[in-house]
Amino acid sequence: MAETTEKAPKAPKKGGGDAPAKGKGKEKAAPGAVDHAPKAAEGTPRLQEYYEQTVRAKIQKDFALPNRHQVPRVTKVVLNIGMGDAGKNPKQLEAAVEELGLITGQHAVITRAKKAIANFGLREGMPVGCTVTLRKARMYEFLDRFITLAIPRIRDFRGLPNRSFDGRGNYTFGIKEQMIFPEIDYDKVEKIHGMDITIVTSTSRDDLAMALLRELGWPFRGETPQRVA
Repeated sequence: MAETTEKAPKAPKKGGGDAPAKGKGKEKAAPGAVDHAPKAAEGTPRLQEYYEQTVRAKIQKDFALPNRHQVPRVTKVVLNIGMGDAGKNPKQLEAAVEELGLITGQHAVITRAKKAIANFGLREGMPVGCTVTLRKARMYEFLDRFITLAIPRIRDFRGLPNRSFDGRGNYTFGIKEQMIFPEIDYDKVEKIHGMDITIVTSTSRDDLAMALLRELGWPFRGETPQRVA
């Protein structure tokens, strides 16, 4: 009787068969799936390149700063919408959150009351608005769009205030309506509201912060804005 020998199963080839390929631990999304998480555009934003190539050297020379690390830079931009009736009108709050997401490309966070105030009918933890904090690429992209696209759409615009610095190099101003942003669809707006925008810089000197914004093309009142190449 002839002996029968069983052949040993072959080892799967590297990167083939049922074994997962190296460096591909995450499964691919199903066809037609949409990634709803907004992303910044690829590459370095235009305004950031302009700052690194032109603005930094000019401010260092104008203020005779011995170290280039002393040159101010924008560290973050905070957009805040306050809605006193957010607790009574949750749909308007949801619309504001969605609008901030469209404007900034980043999901907004709902802000809540830290303590109760009986005179205003405010309870602790009640929603009072929403906010977004932008950094790095998204921050520069927003500033570029705001300066070049949104500001020219403001009616009777005469410049942004030049006295809105807080003494520590931060600049805060307000806009009256969200319709100035081209991302907002007028037909879908339920309520016109304003917002506060704060630009936080790395310096504690208002004169340096103002020079930084001026070189970035900020349209201060009574001045001709710098043209960004």
